[in-house]
Amino acid sequence: MAKMGTSSRVAAAIVVVLGFVLSLAVVCNGGKTSSFVRKVEKTVDMPLDSDVFKVPPGYNAPQQVHITQGDQLGKAVIVSWVTVEEPGSNTVLYWSAYSKKQKSEGKFTTYKFYNYTSGYIHHTTIRNLKFNTKYYYVVGIGHTERQFWFITPPKVGPDVPYTFGLIGDLGQSFDSNKTLTHYELNPQKGQAVLFVGDLSYADNYPNHDNVRWDTWGRFTERSVAYQPWIWTAGNHEIDFAPELGETKPFKPYTHRYHVPYKASGSTAPFWYSIKRASAYIIVLSSYSAYGKYTPQYFWLEQELRKVNRSETPWLIVLMHAPWYNSYNFHYLEGETMRVMYEPWFVKYKVDVVFAGHVHAYERSERMSNVAYNIVNGICIPVKDQSAPVYITIGDGGNTEVLATK
Repeated sequence: MAKMGTSSRVAAAIVVVLGFVLSLAVVCNGGKTSSFVRKVEKTVDMPLDSDVFKVPPGYNAPQQVHITQGDQLGKAVIVSWVTVEEPGSNTVLYWSAYSKKQKSEGKFTTYKFYNYTSGYIHHTTIRNLKFNTKYYYVVGIGHTERQFWFITPPKVGPDVPYTFGLIGDLGQSFDSNKTLTHYELNPQKGQAVLFVGDLSYADNYPNHDNVRWDTWGRFTERSVAYQPWIWTAGNHEIDFAPELGETKPFKPYTHRYHVPYKASGSTAPFWYSIKRASAYIIVLSSYSAYGKYTPQYFWLEQELRKVNRSETPWLIVLMHAPWYNSYNFHYLEGETMRVMYEPWFVKYKVDVVFAGHVHAYERSERMSNVAYNIVNGICIPVKDQSAPVYITIGDGGNTEVLATK
């Protein structure tokens, strides 16, 4: 596993790969996977005619193909893609070396955002898959067919090794391309990505140019069509633009990126949980209501009680805005959420919290700040072995500058 025992503050690590061998008694240190460091100089977005944005050839060819976990246990996969000329087929054809070809039917949706109209966005869930099995799948039935593959995770259990890639604040710049290439070439070979928010950065463009959602989908397809990325919503997914008549937050994100939130009893796609191998992963929303009596509050209160550490000894939380941050960028933005939920994280002994937003890498010791009340004045974090390690990984490659102060 990435070494987490000591305090560290490094300005420019791009991608962390977390490989762990888990048991109730032993944690193995996977070592340092590379010395890759992102340059401090400001980057720029890749032009629209870049190879990584190339539209696949053929009539109505599926593009922006991506997958994510489709249930809580890892026996289902949500397959998503976009067609442009016409809706085409919602069917996914899939098979393994040990099974006959099967079909799964889904649905498509479209949306408009200001002067942009999306293509036909397909989502199909493949269910009842076998654990630890390689499946091939085909989309574009009846027009231009494209074939991909994925490997399902092992059965959930306490002694199951698994390797996650960790990426945040990716964007679609030249540095973004270096980040994704670095992840793909990493010798540890991540099996799934935990993505802590801020995907395309389309909202940085005039009128929130949604063409940049399409280019980002084509750019990341080379990875996310073959392994699931577990999505967290960041502030650049909000796309709230009343000056453009766009008053429904998260519209492009929720149309394009589906998650299995209902499987964990959530009422919204911004907070949910999955189990994968020996990890219980909870995704939270920094930009949805989280105060007392809100839906996210009620859900998390119940969700933490469900975690069985004898089944999933690792408890990992993903969010976008970090609770602990010593940079001047976004300083204390996560503070109110920390006040609400940190006592629960300590009570249930969350192992590690990954966040983005601050464009830097930073890792904490195990510490908490839960003793304070309005009269005792105890408001300084203290070492606490029941508290999580907090890791910020928000320097994935976007055009906004790195945090260095």
